[in-house]
Amino acid sequence: MLQEAKDLQKNAVSKLVQVLASGKKEITFKAPTGSGKTYMMADFMNRILSANQNAVFIVSTLSKSSLAQQNYESFVTLAENNTFPNINSFLINSDSSGEGSLYIPTDYNVYVLPRDLYKDSSKLKKEGTFLNFLKNLTGDTFMKQADKTVYLIKDECHIATSNLDELKEYFAQIINFSATPKLSRRQEPDVEISNTEAENAKLIKQVEPCSETDSLNDALTKFEQIRTDYINLLGVNPCFIIQISNKEKAEEELKNNIMPALENHQELKWVYISDKGGETNDNGLKKLPVAKWKNYMKGKESTISVIIFKMVISEGWDIPRACMLYQIRDSKSKQLDEQVMGRVRRNPRLLDFETLSEEAKHLACTAWIWGIIPKDERLPKQVNLYADFEIEKKFRVKPVKLQTVSSIKKHHLKEFTENLKDDATVPTSIFELYQNLQKQDNEIQNFCYDYAEDFKKWTLFTEHLGSIKSSYEQYICDYEKSMIVCQDVGFPAESCFIENTNNLTLDDWIWCRKDKETDFSFDSEAEKKWAELLKDIRSNSIDKATKNENALFEDSRFLWGKNFPLNSEIKYEYFLNGVHSSYPDFVMKDKRGQIHIFEVKSVNKSSSINIDEEDYKNKVNALRACYKEASRKTGHIFYLPILDKSVWKITRLKEGKEDTIDKNQFVMSITKIENVSLPEIETVSLKIAEE
Repeated sequence: MLQEAKDLQKNAVSKLVQVLASGKKEITFKAPTGSGKTYMMADFMNRILSANQNAVFIVSTLSKSSLAQQNYESFVTLAENNTFPNINSFLINSDSSGEGSLYIPTDYNVYVLPRDLYKDSSKLKKEGTFLNFLKNLTGDTFMKQADKTVYLIKDECHIATSNLDELKEYFAQIINFSATPKLSRRQEPDVEISNTEAENAKLIKQVEPCSETDSLNDALTKFEQIRTDYINLLGVNPCFIIQISNKEKAEEELKNNIMPALENHQELKWVYISDKGGETNDNGLKKLPVAKWKNYMKGKESTISVIIFKMVISEGWDIPRACMLYQIRDSKSKQLDEQVMGRVRRNPRLLDFETLSEEAKHLACTAWIWGIIPKDERLPKQVNLYADFEIEKKFRVKPVKLQTVSSIKKHHLKEFTENLKDDATVPTSIFELYQNLQKQDNEIQNFCYDYAEDFKKWTLFTEHLGSIKSSYEQYICDYEKSMIVCQDVGFPAESCFIENTNNLTLDDWIWCRKDKETDFSFDSEAEKKWAELLKDIRSNSIDKATKNENALFEDSRFLWGKNFPLNSEIKYEYFLNGVHSSYPDFVMKDKRGQIHIFEVKSVNKSSSINIDEEDYKNKVNALRACYKEASRKTGHIFYLPILDKSVWKITRLKEGKEDTIDKNQFVMSITKIENVSLPEIETVSLKIAEE
């Protein structure tokens, strides 16, 4: 699993803990389907429980699709493998709230409650069992023997829990979790992982909307085209999901549309799941009860290639191998929502993603969808390089990577471990040692298993984890030794961006949109402003008399573009509590062929951006150290332009040296290369300064 994905989850949970500490009564956490919501929920509870032994969590979750059972089993596993050891979970089910005497023990700290077990007709409510349980926990009884702090977590909070809402007085705070929280119920996200963040961290796939004119047969043909690559490159048998969106016409659609299409693809095994049961052409699956079909279909080696659902696909049903979704549409069809699209957005190779080839990574991170996409769904806008001008050949950049322990183990393994002795002063259980190891980044864990040929060496390594980690970090942060220059790369032939309000019209840079529009979006207001600056520099350097569509790239003066992360190999590895990749925001090539690289930052706070000053400072310092050495090794010039209110403070890193300049100094330093006369330079600088 990429360090970026781990950090994204970890930082989101840290923010959630901070919001909880603020005392806000009801908190909402939004994260895309497939981004590890259950894992982050467990992390959140574990942190609170480690700080407060009197804390108790009630996790209200959906009854359908066995989601409650699924969450409970996840919590048990994460506790037993010492990932989150403070969790002691109990599933409130028909055994504890059904026939006979009703009883819920009070010696657990996480209780998973299927929503429908607490309704007006249930014994759990009618006989007051759950209410008495809460009173016993909080000490609201005559005996007052317990005084627990009870938190309610509403998993999939977009589904109403009106009966539980009647018990608000017993909950210290309520935490909502969902990919689609309801704003109408005031579930405004306090902490959010955006689709873009989850996509960039490779937690979920990017959506590629497909043509509305494609028939089901067309879509199945495309599925067969990628199926072989999926099996060969990913070791996963992919899955195609068909959603019938009109319940009344389900049988008609199945007979007249779906089955005829499947007849053209007879080698594909299919399953149809309905309220009445299921149908399949897989003889092996027919031998199993329908209730067990879903579990079988989850596995990456399952032989089922096509799954047909009637109406909405149930929340909580995880099938990472699903990569295509086709909606059978008619006059009653509704827009696909996040929950439905989320069924095909999980990364099938998340845990070992970093081991895949570039081709396999791209495949694992793409989902194809045929359906009615919501108008407000921010789907990627596809972009291409201007093909006629061979930009990918003209624009060559040198990335860098760090020689991690995994790549240098043959030469340096002994250097970090030769002085280890079995002299630990305080013996630690193997469970604690394992837990400490699991908290380390991927490289330290890999280092351990490269070294540990037997249990004795594993124990020796984990007992000295602190000193080994310190030695490793000292090595990896010495960029003069650890940083190596990679083979030259260009911009990818195609990429994408997510549309937002930070738009700029551009028709003379390296990218063009597939839909022929000329508006491009940037990740922040600061990025947009820097793009405007680069646009003006290029525009003022080109002879207006010869400026036409065909001459745009024949004159390569200040050729520039946004480094959209998808498919990009223009990246620079640095160390900050783990190895990370920096994808600089912009790259510019001047007429002499000098490469200028820009990573834009801002210290301006807004309603949507709240900067953690300490984290920001640490990251900027780490990038500065990385870029400084990279500038020496690659010959490129790196810049860290930081927008403070309306003023740019620019750190320039060139030939291993660092200085600070302002915007006008930057413009003058970069335009003087072209032998522009001083008055012209001043005109450009003043023009930009006036904006």
